[in-house]
Amino acid sequence: MKRTKERLARGEVIKGFGLGQLISPKFVEVVGVQGGFDVLWLDHEHGGITLKDVELATLAARAYGLESFVRTPATDYAQVMRWLEAGAGGVMISMVRTEDEAEQAVRWVKFAPRGQRGLNGSNRDGRFGLEPLAEYVARANAETFVGVQIETAEALDRVEAIARVPDVDLVFVGPVDLSQVLGRTGQFDHPDCLGAIERIASACRSAGKPWGIVPQGPDHARRMRQWGCQLFVFGFDIRVVHAGIAATRERYETLYEPVGTGLI
Repeated sequence: MKRTKERLARGEVIKGFGLGQLISPKFVEVVGVQGGFDVLWLDHEHGGITLKDVELATLAARAYGLESFVRTPATDYAQVMRWLEAGAGGVMISMVRTEDEAEQAVRWVKFAPRGQRGLNGSNRDGRFGLEPLAEYVARANAETFVGVQIETAEALDRVEAIARVPDVDLVFVGPVDLSQVLGRTGQFDHPDCLGAIERIASACRSAGKPWGIVPQGPDHARRMRQWGCQLFVFGFDIRVVHAGIAATRERYETLYEPVGTGLI
């Protein structure tokens, strides 16, 4: 994720595409051929993807210049390590609640002296053992991406401290879960939801950290950009498939009965 981290540091906007429900290397290729995206969000939290899925998806992504990270819960150090060794450029840790959990995520991802990640070097991220270990450790510590999601009430209460954790590269807003814990499920434009996001944006400005979100439509995205958001994940496999099916039906709507029950 070296390029993504450099662009975030310059204040640029990063556009992401999410895969989880329909993950496949061919789908990644289609996204790459279509163009317009910078990074892949590979969803282990809700998509149930496997290590082999990540290996193949990241291999396909590299052919199109797409960087990638895996969204995963902070429940298993070994799983986080294996995503990185399989070729993912970083992780997005979901359901972070405190600055201590954010620090733990960083230490799981980084090698010593910053972290506690086990050193192997014989997998893809170490060029299958061809990269000298000292160079591998230095490069991985500098380039590997660590994002944390703010989507719980406790995280919102502690967001200022979470944003200040060293080597957290991005704070990410989970708007759906955030709306749920605020008692405004799905009401993304409710003042309570917008106020919470404003607080997160303010905390990130104070800490000098970029932040991201899954926007809930173009108007919502524009507002988030005005508040300083830099990473937008607005394409998801299942959503674009639904949109494509709906657009196809609309294109041929004259062939459907008025009640939409079938072809004439």
